[in-house]
Amino acid sequence: MYTTDKATAQKNNMYDEKKRYGPELVIIGENTAIPGLEREIKGMSVNQSKKLELEPKDAFGERSAEMVRVMPLTEFRKRDMDPYPGMRIDLDGVPATVKSVTGGRVMVDANHPLAGEKLICEVKVVAKADSDSDKITALAESQNLMPDSVTMEGSTVKMVFGAKIEKGADYFIHKDSLVGSVMKHLPKVTKVLVNEEYIRKEESKAKEKPAENKE
Repeated sequence: MYTTDKATAQKNNMYDEKKRYGPELVIIGENTAIPGLEREIKGMSVNQSKKLELEPKDAFGERSAEMVRVMPLTEFRKRDMDPYPGMRIDLDGVPATVKSVTGGRVMVDANHPLAGEKLICEVKVVAKADSDSDKITALAESQNLMPDSVTMEGSTVKMVFGAKIEKGADYFIHKDSLVGSVMKHLPKVTKVLVNEEYIRKEESKAKEKPAENKE
């Protein structure tokens, strides 16, 4: 079972505190959702809900024997990996699952875990991003990186990431992805300006420290 709803996850004992729950962005024509789901969403209106039963061809496809490989255990040892059944690995850039480990051989399956399965889906359209500002906001939320402000002047988009936004490695990865997504999905945009604000840690702590009362 998979859900983007926090209450449903908690009810079914599958809640993950590290996961971000809430509506997910679906960009029609970009394969951001399985085929059958995207086809149905395209014709739905805001606040409309549907329960769907999807055949494998409209979901994660049929299982392929060519996606199953047997590899020597030594290949995993070279990568300091100790494979076990059910382990998820990266197989030459493709996600795969270890199916068995026997006699120095490891069977891995690069089929999607739900390949060949019929799916029952419940979906609700909560909003549609029609305006440019709505589209930028939706793209930012999908990257889990919301700018403090976004303005658009002609063909130029300006984003401000204030000092309170933590700017670690994930920030720079998501920021670059967000800028690329804006340029890709908003054809009228020819330039994206990013304003980043930083505060020296000592100065930040001084601002947070309450003033002392003087007698």
